[in-house]
Parts: sequence; C-alpha cells; structure tokens
Amino acid sequence: MTVREAHLVLADGSVFEGEAVGADVPVATGEIVFNTVLTGYQEVLTDPSYAGQVVTFTYPHIGNYGVSVLDDEAPRPACRGVIVRDLARRRSSWRSDGDLGSWLAGHGLSGIAGIDTRRLTRHLRDVGAIPGAFGTADEVTLKEAALAEPGTDGKDLVAEVTCTAPHTVGSGPLRVVAYDFGIKATILRHLSRIATVEVVPASTPAADVLAREPDGVFLSNGPGDPAAVGYAIDNVRALLGNVPVFGICLGHQLLASALGAETYKLRFGHHGGNHPVQQLSTGHVEITSQNHNYAVADGTLSGADVTHVNLNDGVIEGIRVRGERAFSVQYHPEAGPGPHDAAYLFDDFDRLMRGTGGQA
Repeated sequence: MTVREAHLVLADGSVFEGEAVGADVPVATGEIVFNTVLTGYQEVLTDPSYAGQVVTFTYPHIGNYGVSVLDDEAPRPACRGVIVRDLARRRSSWRSDGDLGSWLAGHGLSGIAGIDTRRLTRHLRDVGAIPGAFGTADEVTLKEAALAEPGTDGKDLVAEVTCTAPHTVGSGPLRVVAYDFGIKATILRHLSRIATVEVVPASTPAADVLAREPDGVFLSNGPGDPAAVGYAIDNVRALLGNVPVFGICLGHQLLASALGAETYKLRFGHHGGNHPVQQLSTGHVEITSQNHNYAVADGTLSGADVTHVNLNDGVIEGIRVRGERAFSVQYHPEAGPGPHDAAYLFDDFDRLMRGTGGQA
C-alpha cells in the first residue's frame, strides 16, 4: 500500500505530520475539534452537527469494527474531515459491511492518520477550537488555507444540512412536527416510537407548522452558531404557548434564545460520550452524550428554570419554560453514540403532549 505523506497545519502555525487516508484531497479545511468517544466513530462522522468542522478522535484506534449502514446518522457526512492516531487496516465485526478507509473515500471525505492526537488535543484544550488545513499539499499552501478558513462563528451552517422538503417518518399514535436543523436518524427512531413524525426544513414558518395541527413540535440538533439562525429563533418564539415543544442541542439553544437568553462559544466545546449532568430537581446524575460548541449563557435566561447542569464546568444543560409546555436539553438523550441514561426525556415529551405530566 502506497503511503501518502500529509500534514495538518493549524491557523496558529502548529504543524503535525501524518499520512493521508480516505479521499484524495490535497487541501481540506475546517474548524478542528476533538471527540473523546471510545466507540461510535461512524455516528460521529455522520452527525450533521459537525458541519464545518474536522473531527479529531482522542481514542487511538479508529475503524477496528468497520462500518455499517445501520450506524449512519445521516445519508452522508457533513464534517470536513477526520484526524486519527491509527486507522485500523482490518475490520473485525460481524455487523460491518465495509472498512472505514473505503467508506471515507466513497463519501469523498479525506482524513489524516498517524497524528499525535494526544499532543493535538492538549493544544486544542489550551487554544480552543481553531481553523486548520490538512492534506498532501505543501506546508505553505496548507498554512494559507488554514488562515483563510473562517471557522463556524456567525455562519448559518443549518442551511447546509437541513432537508429541502417535508417528509414523514414512523407511524406512532401522536403527531409531531420536527424541525430539521440537522436531525439525527437515532432521534427520529426515538420519536417514531411515540409519534408519526413530519420532518420539515429549518426555515418553515411557525404558522405553517401550527397549521398541521401537531400534538407537539421537536427542535432538533444542528451545527454552528445559534445566533446565525435568527429565522429559527423567531419561529420558536411564535410556537411557544401554542403547542408542546421539546428541543435537543441546537434546539435547546434556540428555545433559550427565543426567551431572550444569550449564547456564547465554548473554548473547545463538549464532544464525547461520558459527560456527567445533574438533574437539579432530584440530584440524580446522568452520564450523557454531547456534541456542541455553543452554550446558553448563565444569568441571561428569563422566563425559564434551569433543570440540568454539567458537573464538569457548570454549563446549563436543560431548561423548562415557566407556564408553558416547553423544555429542552443541551445533551443528546438519543445516545447515538453514547449512554442511555437520559432516554426518559422522550417519554417526558410523550406525557407532555398527552397532558399527563412531563417536564412542563
């Protein structure tokens, strides 16, 4: 096998040597972030919330159990690339229908292997998520590309990943309209258990959603800066008081923003499958799956109560709107990948829509 020498160059001039894997792309750029999951690399790479970003896996061995179409969270990756220490040359799982390297190439996604991901992760923890470029081009070209990469601040990345037309999933007893800000397949599987779900594009007006007479509205996960999707914030504000609402990840940030809260960018985000979150009403601690770079600013939220907090850094992880049938969480209760401690939230949404309890 021919080795294709490659480099990763960050916007601050840091250089890492490696080997090109996946698609043959001389220069790939994006905001460099790291994820600490031990398994679930395919779910991570197909999560639309990674649009505009290059994913670094801190776990050293990636690809050892191959890939399976059953693990896709979206039809194709939205991320810009992947960085790993060691890309497995052999797959060893009865579920797999291909190897990760070929899967990357088939999707036109490039990567770089052989990187000292421990050093890279320490650097990202110090300087924060940062634009970068990698590939087989020379270092000067990569440095220029890294400096030209704008990152995710202020960009409407939702428009890159949302569906173009409404479609229906599942056949559950209730009727839910789900805003697609970059919705994951695992979320739709959970919602389909309790409802027939009509997925609509991110820019669908609130009036059109309410005209469908849903039992509830779901606000999905998605990529980037919530402040850049003002149209979504306006629609969420128009929904409140008219229908039960449940939001996850970006949906949580949009719900808080609709109430007047501010959001801010975390230094290096929360990306992993083992973040401890405490439910304030019970003191119960959940281990959660997380993937977000932005968060709701503490002290700016009015009209809602904080229900969950991150025990690592105190970030707001859940809210309940006072006097309204609306709640949201920052983390991923669908757990694709990740633990299942928070799956009860879908049952809470079910009860909220039926008027038999729930979060609000």
